[in-house]
Amino acid sequence: MQYLLRDEYIELHKLIKVLDLVDSGAEAKLIIAQGHVRRNGEVELRKRAKIRAGERIEIADIIIKVVTSS
Repeated sequence: MQYLLRDEYIELHKLIKVLDLVDSGAEAKLIIAQGHVRRNGEVELRKRAKIRAGERIEIADIIIKVVTSS
């Protein structure tokens, strides 16, 4: 799965929500807090971590590659 980044960054919990991987922002924050999200291979616990182009996010068996149009 790819996410086309339109700004400099997107906060992690917003990325998960905008991709409809959860039903609510609260659920996105919960799975982050519980350690179910990996950022570039490392567990990411910061809900507002700034995700930039070139990064890879993993949630269970879902892999998200963050890209830009340029």
